Amino acid sequence: MKRTVIYAIALVFAVLAISSCGSKAKKEAEQAEQAAIEAAERAQEQAAKEAEAEAKLKELPEEPVFVIRTNYGTIKVKLYSNTPQHRDNFAKLALSGFYDGVLFHRVIKGFMIQGGDPLSKDPEQKARWGTGGPGYTVPAEILPENKHKKGALAAARTGDAANPMRASSGSQFYLVQDENACAQLDGAYTVYGETVEGIATIDKIAAVATDNRDCPLEPVKIISIKLDE
Repeated sequence: MKRTVIYAIALVFAVLAISSCGSKAKKEAEQAEQAAIEAAERAQEQAAKEAEAEAKLKELPEEPVFVIRTNYGTIKVKLYSNTPQHRDNFAKLALSGFYDGVLFHRVIKGFMIQGGDPLSKDPEQKARWGTGGPGYTVPAEILPENKHKKGALAAARTGDAANPMRASSGSQFYLVQDENACAQLDGAYTVYGETVEGIATIDKIAAVATDNRDCPLEPVKIISIKLDE
């Protein structure tokens, strides 16, 4: 009798366990389905934004001005007409909202401030910040007349050993804080714009405390980059 009761109790627990596993599997399947739906919706929304950005590109002036709004202030940059591939790429990314929420992940006082990596939106990806982009590069447009003056807008890139053609990152850029320190970069990196307003904001960002990887201890966020109407 005692053994029968024990078997019965064990059977009840087994049924409950199976039921629990079934409920858990069902819940996980529902969560996965919901995540897939949300991902598809985000992709569709981004595709619509990119299509709208493509249409707006045709209406831009030869040297459009964009407003970079950060949590440290605003910077206005003019894009050069003599670097059309970089101009159009930056404009398209900005108009589609690609830069909204990314960080200035690399800041060196007396040199420059760098941002534009979409991975910097995710704190868990911090070890990879500086390696991200939209999945493509932009051919170099290095011109002798485009110098690394204070406030210059230039494209980041990987080093010559891995990148002998000096192709630019698809999205990462830097703003010159000290033209004397950055003069060594002339002729090696594509400069495709300049700051027309907000030099003080660049200086303010350059002065923030950083860790041993030149990453700000407190987030320096690009809230948005919009066309200056």
